[in-house]
Amino acid sequence: MSSVGNKLTVPLRSLEDDELATKLREAKEELFNLRFQAATGQLESHGRLNAVRKEIARVYTIMRERELGISTVETSDGEVPA
Repeated sequence: MSSVGNKLTVPLRSLEDDELATKLREAKEELFNLRFQAATGQLESHGRLNAVRKEIARVYTIMRERELGISTVETSDGEVPA
């Protein structure tokens, strides 16, 4: 099931757990900045807010799948690292 996903989740699924945590932190920081820009009327692309929210949800989903043992990290050759 770990190879299942669309073109947006495939790059995230290849990341290690610590890289996913970093990606999550960066996305949350970006969301904070976008919300601040929206509140002050400086936001140029409102669609980016939704895109970042969905990216955060994707990262949380992948982290939860790994926690439950539903999916694992795969290398580029399709093998699961030890």
